[in-house]
Amino acid sequence: MPRYHSPLAQMLIMSLVCFLCPGMFNALNGLGGAGQLDTHTTNNANTALYATFCVFSIAGGGIVNVFGVRYTTVLSCLTYAFYTGSYIYYNDTGSGILTIVAGGVLGIGAGILWTAQGVVMVSYPPDAEKGRYISIFWIIFNLGGLVGGVLPFAINFYHSGSLTNSVYTLFVIFECTGSVAAMFLIPPARVVRDDGSHATIVAASATRGEWLEVLKLFKNKWMLLLLPMSFTSNFFYGYQFSQYNAAIFTLRTRGFNNLMYWTSQIIGSYALSLLLDFSKWSRRHRGLYAVLFMAVSFNAVWACTLVVQKRYSRGGENTDYPGGPIDFTESARAAGPISLYFFMGMVDAWYQNIAYWIIGALTGDARITARYIGFYKGIQSMGAAISWQISAQEVHYMHQLIGNWALLVISLPTMVYTIMQVEDRALDDRLLNSPYTQHNDSSIFNEHFDWSTLSSSGAAAA
Repeated sequence: MPRYHSPLAQMLIMSLVCFLCPGMFNALNGLGGAGQLDTHTTNNANTALYATFCVFSIAGGGIVNVFGVRYTTVLSCLTYAFYTGSYIYYNDTGSGILTIVAGGVLGIGAGILWTAQGVVMVSYPPDAEKGRYISIFWIIFNLGGLVGGVLPFAINFYHSGSLTNSVYTLFVIFECTGSVAAMFLIPPARVVRDDGSHATIVAASATRGEWLEVLKLFKNKWMLLLLPMSFTSNFFYGYQFSQYNAAIFTLRTRGFNNLMYWTSQIIGSYALSLLLDFSKWSRRHRGLYAVLFMAVSFNAVWACTLVVQKRYSRGGENTDYPGGPIDFTESARAAGPISLYFFMGMVDAWYQNIAYWIIGALTGDARITARYIGFYKGIQSMGAAISWQISAQEVHYMHQLIGNWALLVISLPTMVYTIMQVEDRALDDRLLNSPYTQHNDSSIFNEHFDWSTLSSSGAAAA
């Protein structure tokens, strides 16, 4: 068993929290419509969710640095339970107002929780093991989606309507348990690696200073370069969950697809970790090979999706997909579309893991990581909010597919450029040990800093 104060133990605790809260949310959302036959309310709730998620992710770095990882995570977990519980009210009354409000509240909690999660996953482990830690987290986190997907699939196997209240109640219990598990997290300054070094030497931040540092992110070179990656990274969920899974499959098959989607994420995360931590290649080459592999795979998946999309223009019970909604028992019709959904999940895992790996390569400091992750999740949520509203407005499916595909391609050049600057140590690490940095954290974001020195020295380290 790992030491309680070790990076691995703390990362495992955070993984359990995300298994029980975001993992269960993913299980519901992956069904399309959160298990409802009518996806309109859920699409609007997701728009509200990701709108507040955007704001509180960007602010999340400051919030986590001021109030700490433990209690921000504890309270954030409860917003997941509130959101899931709102569907019980929706089932009983038919009114979606509470669900939409709960979506907005969840966005606040999720923005803060994912910032705290990023600090634990990216800044705690040594540089040589970051790919492994990201993989372990992603596997445990997606087991939540997998286990959460089994429950509605089994319970609704012979049920053709929306999810029942008993299923939603079970999910609420899981999410409340996640809040309890978060109590076992410790402050970053108390985390000690196996070599005796501390994960961070940074003390708690002053509120005013943190807000100033968060605002400086909008001028930060790396954050601006990674805007396309951040915006794209969750944009495709709206299309995949609503315009694909919920559009052409029966309810129980949507549940089965959910199992396939999150299983593929587990497999994909583990496979990618072997590449990202392959010690015989330099850190930069590992990143470049990973992006190349992901880009080829993602384009192949979207090309196959285009072939399927040409066969229908509307979804749900009245889909015009040839033969009507697909059931997983119809092996001849189901094999291709279900396999495609499996690979959608796998390439999603690769994209998300590489995004976190790139951010982890920028700095090894927990406080700066909190800001970087918060900014990344904020821009990611802005994209997701737009995506879910596009789904709610029933924009033509083919137009949505083309938009998703184009955004992916646009995001690749700046990802490659950033990786080209990566050395065997995090880009900002040399600054962290300077006397000036230890007394003035803003040097990391100093607009007068000569970033060209990073680029030139980075090129020499390949």
